Amino acid sequence: MSACASIRNHRVNSILPPYVTRELVEERLPLVFPEGTPNRIYCTRQLSASTVFTMIYIGAVQGLDRFLGPIHVYRMTDEQAAKVSDGERVAYGNDIRKRSYVVPGDPWYADNTREPIRDETLREGLVNIGAVIARDDLPTTSSKPRYALLSDFAALFDPNLVDDALLAAISAFQAKHLSKSALARVSLMQAGAVAGKSGVMVSFPNGETRKLAPGPSSIISKSVVEDFAQTFLQTPAVLWLSESGNKVVQRDDGLAASIGLKIEADKDLPDLILVDLAPTDPLIVFIEVVATDGPISDRRQTALYALTDAAGFDRSQVAFVTAFEDREASGVRKVMSALAWDSFAWFASEPNNIVQLKGGTTKKRFLTDFL
Repeated sequence: MSACASIRNHRVNSILPPYVTRELVEERLPLVFPEGTPNRIYCTRQLSASTVFTMIYIGAVQGLDRFLGPIHVYRMTDEQAAKVSDGERVAYGNDIRKRSYVVPGDPWYADNTREPIRDETLREGLVNIGAVIARDDLPTTSSKPRYALLSDFAALFDPNLVDDALLAAISAFQAKHLSKSALARVSLMQAGAVAGKSGVMVSFPNGETRKLAPGPSSIISKSVVEDFAQTFLQTPAVLWLSESGNKVVQRDDGLAASIGLKIEADKDLPDLILVDLAPTDPLIVFIEVVATDGPISDRRQTALYALTDAAGFDRSQVAFVTAFEDREASGVRKVMSALAWDSFAWFASEPNNIVQLKGGTTKKRFLTDFL
């Protein structure tokens, strides 16, 4: 072998991370980005695994001065992915944009997949979460490759990294690169999943405890009582708490009667009714827990207003909340269009934040009026 050939081989070897299969990438992504990770679907689906695999394949890793564009992903084939030599990997990365370059086999994706690769998997997913970096020296309209894996993220897919060492590396990456709010969401989601297996113990504001049946709805109800009530109400109390199948877990008729509210089991009653006793005129809070469906809709809001109107409550003393486990939960997308105006949405994984759906009035208002 000539000296020049030896130097070329050394350079090829020095710029490529260890070869890894797409299957291994797809297996590890959910471990790196567990439930509660923002835009998790964009970071863990097969399209994401294909993208990360291809970046490793061509050596698009921080510090190696090699970058990926969507074309590298949607033109990849099973036959090309099986070519594991350094020369074949480098040739694919360098030449894919040449018209004369022929990739063997059928491409993984159609050419029009470039948008979801760029906009969802990369920009909204892996770049947003801090796993991928993008070149900032290219115009936004440039078609040149611009994306590379963060070096310590790429290291998580080394096939020689396994078992406890892998889990430790993943934990270190999460602690370093996921934001504090993202880590808090992950922790809450994981804690809820564990608690939901054997039943969910709820601590009420008055010191009493009740055990709810296992399941996602119970996990959200627990968060409503223990987190939402303590965060958004001054002197909270639970008037009503029911489970699936209309099983009443907590019912305080005495307290309800003392504030003038008569509660009777009804199909329109929500999962929880809280009251804030601090104001001179108590605040009644109707809360519907959504694991899959059943939000505070316009119809439910109207039916509940009928209950409080009959009891003599001014509507300024009544609030409506739809509670979800997380913004990423499937139930959010399913019911968002049905949420009633002049109600709130709350997410257990982000307990200090709340979304207000402000209804319109005949009086013209500007955005500054809401700030």
